[in-house]
Amino acid sequence: QVRLVESGGGSVQAGGSLRLSCAASGSFFTINDMGWYRQAPGNQRELVAAVTGGGSTTYADSVKGRFTISRDNAKNTVYLQMDVLKPDDTAVYYCNAQVATVPWSTVPAWGPGTQVTVSS
Repeated sequence: QVRLVESGGGSVQAGGSLRLSCAASGSFFTINDMGWYRQAPGNQRELVAAVTGGGSTTYADSVKGRFTISRDNAKNTVYLQMDVLKPDDTAVYYCNAQVATVPWSTVPAWGPGTQVTVSS
């Protein structure tokens, strides 16, 4: 069983920065892609950024140039550096990991979410 624990959310004024962290623990073979999603009230959950095990990254158009995703494979941890935050970034941010519990099978794992609030 895999557990994801997020930290780093909070409240900030527009233009500010926050850094989210998500650490995976438990019993698994390896972790493939890791990423961050967010969900604002009344909206669907959307991909913010993702990073493969090899370090390739993907970003939503709305955060390109402002957010940076990275990971530390030795610590099974993914980070999201969020700069130049806007009120539209306000949402619950969820960590996601594609976990291989055995070499031939991958399952998705989700963190409980962390609130990010950006005031104008």
